[in-house]
Formats: sequence, C-alpha cells, structure tokens
Amino acid sequence: MKQIQWYPGHMAKTKKEIKEKTKMVDVVLELLDARIPFSSQNPVIQQLTEKKPRVVLLNKADLADPGELDKWIKYFEDKGFKTLNINALSGKGVDKILPMLRIMMRDVVEKEKARGRKERPIRTMILGIPNVGKSTLINKLANKKKLVAQDRPGVTKKTQYIRVGQDLELLDTPGILWPKFDDDDVAFRLALTGAIKDNILPIDEIVIYGFKFLNKFYLKRFEERYNIKVDLEDIVGIYDSIGINRGCLLPGKHIDYDRVNELFLYDFRHEKFGKIILDRVSEHV
Repeated sequence: MKQIQWYPGHMAKTKKEIKEKTKMVDVVLELLDARIPFSSQNPVIQQLTEKKPRVVLLNKADLADPGELDKWIKYFEDKGFKTLNINALSGKGVDKILPMLRIMMRDVVEKEKARGRKERPIRTMILGIPNVGKSTLINKLANKKKLVAQDRPGVTKKTQYIRVGQDLELLDTPGILWPKFDDDDVAFRLALTGAIKDNILPIDEIVIYGFKFLNKFYLKRFEERYNIKVDLEDIVGIYDSIGINRGCLLPGKHIDYDRVNELFLYDFRHEKFGKIILDRVSEHV
C-alpha cells in the first residue's frame, strides 16, 4: 500500500493562502497530536513556514505516554523549537502560550517602540493537520466559543482571523494534509488516531495495524482490555476472541467483525488502552 491520496480542494486552496499570509504573522503555532508527534507534522507546513519562529504545541498530551512524550519534547527543543504540552479541551498548559510568545517577541516589540510605533497584538498563525484540535485551542484561548469544534477531520473550511483580548491575533486555518502518503506507518498512525476519515484506508487493515502496535509496545494492556491472549500468527483468532468476550455477535453466534473493528477503534481513540504514543523518537534519530 503506497501513495495513498487524500487532498480535498479546500486544502489545496489553504496551502496557497498559508504561503501568502505567513509573511503577515510574527510566530507560527504548529499544533501536533502528542500521540503521533512525527506523523502529525505536515512537511508542507514546515516548508511554507520555515523562515518564521515556531512554537510546537503537543496537544492531547493527556492521552500520551508521559515517558515517551518527554523524549519528544527534548527532540523538538534540540531542533531549536519552543515546545509545550497542552490539552486544548481542558485548557491545561494553554495559559503558558501567550507568556512564551511575549518572550519570543520581546526584542521585536522593543525595536518597534524605539521607532515610535504603538504596541500591537502578537500575530500568530495556528497550523496543523485535521482533527488535531485547532478550533478547540482557539476557543480556549479566547475563553468563548468562536469556532465550531468537532471530533472529526475537515470541519474548518476557510482561514479566518480571531482576536484574543488585546495581546493576540490568531489566524485560524483549515487542517491540511500533504497530497499523498508515501510512508505506510504515517498513514496508519493518522488513521488510528482519527486524523483522516475512516473510509480512506481499509478499516480492517487499520485495526490489524493497531493489533500489531499494541502487541509490540503495550501487550499487557491489550490483553487485559479484552481478556484475551494475543497471537499475531492468528489474527482471525484475535478478532474472534474480542468478538466473543465483548458480545460482538450476529444471529447464530457468528462474529460481527465490523463491530469488532468499530469497538477497537473507539477504544484506541479514547484511552481504553491507557496513555500511548505511536511514534517513537528512536525511529527518527
């Protein structure tokens, strides 16, 4: 499975707008999913904003394996990026964003004051892949519901400016993916966390990828969740055991494999296996 393509029209338009409007902002806020810090980092975004200061925000940090997350923080900081763990939904860590931006912009503000210019809000652009939590973050920063925030990819369709108090202006943008995925691991990890629509890849392949990942890194949690013994040599047996133990049955007590798929994806996306990280720093150093 190579070169999976998913590139809706509004994403192509957004890419052009980002390139044009990057010149107008002071700092780029790059929002990543803390469970997939590498797979959720769009190389197109990096190319479009490489000349701008950037803050890496690892969202959904409450769902991520803390030990692995610490390694990712060091990874990004070693590359020269200011990095914060946040939970846009609860607001944890969000209050640290503006103070960090003020420190980053201190020299620029002083230079503008010296030229007699009036102090202005810090202009930022929030970028990230679909369903990473951009609208939720803006609503939390603004302390009110300014944008629609839904747990599915592709809700935001256009760029828009959001004023946050007197100190901050945010340019919200729709989530954009790169035109095609050449890396199967990236594609499957995006799918497992819900960043791309479930019908883009065969759902059973997504689930089996999840089986294999949990078997490698979180086997005890996997087996305890469904009260099963995992044997990757017998994938159908794993399906059957989950189906029987969790009541995913059709008339005649046949296994309802579609329900097993839905159950597993729900559990994976809602912390039923505990805090996890799919991307490993060791894969990228």
